[in-house]
Amino acid sequence: MKRLRFLFGAAALAAVALTASPDAGAQENGNRDENGKVVRGPYETNRFGDNWFIGAGGGINVFLNDGYKAKIGPSIDASVGKWFTPAVGMRVGYSGLTANSWADAPSALGNVLDTEEKMYLQKFGYMYFHGDFLWNMSNAVGGYKETRFWNMIPYVHAGFFRAYGLDDVDYSNNELAMGVGTLHNLRLGERLSMIIDMKAIVVNGRVHGGEGAAMLPSVTMGLAVNLGWPGFLRTSTVLAAVESATAGEIAALEAASLALEAANVALAENNTQLQNQNNELNKQMASMTNAPSAPDPMEVLSGLSPATVYFNIGQTVLTVDEMQHLDYIVKNILSKVSQQDKVYITVMGSADSNTGTQKRNETISAARGKYIADILTGKYGISKDRVVVKSEVVKATADPELDRAVEITF
Repeated sequence: MKRLRFLFGAAALAAVALTASPDAGAQENGNRDENGKVVRGPYETNRFGDNWFIGAGGGINVFLNDGYKAKIGPSIDASVGKWFTPAVGMRVGYSGLTANSWADAPSALGNVLDTEEKMYLQKFGYMYFHGDFLWNMSNAVGGYKETRFWNMIPYVHAGFFRAYGLDDVDYSNNELAMGVGTLHNLRLGERLSMIIDMKAIVVNGRVHGGEGAAMLPSVTMGLAVNLGWPGFLRTSTVLAAVESATAGEIAALEAASLALEAANVALAENNTQLQNQNNELNKQMASMTNAPSAPDPMEVLSGLSPATVYFNIGQTVLTVDEMQHLDYIVKNILSKVSQQDKVYITVMGSADSNTGTQKRNETISAARGKYIADILTGKYGISKDRVVVKSEVVKATADPELDRAVEITF
């Protein structure tokens, strides 16, 4: 019994040492952003054939039941499973070999008195077919990192437990069993890992002729091989993940909100001016109809370029008000352009350079330009061959809110 406690204690101590090791904490150094925060998902759903694994190992077990004295026995494990996300997976497996214990009285599983122990050795084979729900705590808490050396994976299991006689002993019994365990995965390469599987099986003691609840703890060590594509990709987004704002950032956002409200008032005034321009244009078009010779259409339209729609800070889609503004531009201005020959529409997206990095603003500018172009071609039927999309990040101005815009020129 002292040897048993020593072996299981050593295994537990090794797991704790891995947890507390400075090298284990250093594993996360490549899994943080520029602010030192752990990077998390979301992650793309992997294909059916990806992130499968098979594993096998061998070790020791001990069968515990009231009225019996424990004795160490050999154990083997084999399993196949799949990770659905970096933190959640399932597997099915087989555990078994031989379970031993000492009893005060003989039974079908052992009827020879050991003169040294003065007890009868009870020995039976066992097979445990089980399904496991796996939770990768390292990925769930520390964020997914494909090259992490050590992953600690708690799990729960349940399945079918069969005991049978050895050495031509006619004995068998079947029970349902369940339990918990911890899988330690030590990465040796992209597809190869060393696994240490520590679990406890709880089964009814009558499986070997005893009473009450019996427990079969085991520790095995072996190898696991990854099948398919062994990794996950984070879902790419146009905008970076929202981070916790400081008091200064909150104040800046509130000031930007006030400035945006003022810009909305200015846009309303611009809308009124556009309506007046449209009325004037209708008058000019009516007069041109009765004129003996029509002027060059580009001369009439040149005063209407550029037309502009505006975006809220950090956004790549229009508000309801700006969508109505764009609808007005298309129906009252671009509808005239579309009737002319050899007139091209240029959609130019821009973002102010006062906020965000250069790369982020370039990404937002391109997304805004493509968004407007898709509306013009998809919703209003303008030929894609006539739409040219350009994007730029403008220099800082006195009114940066007016730089978060798309200009439509022709």
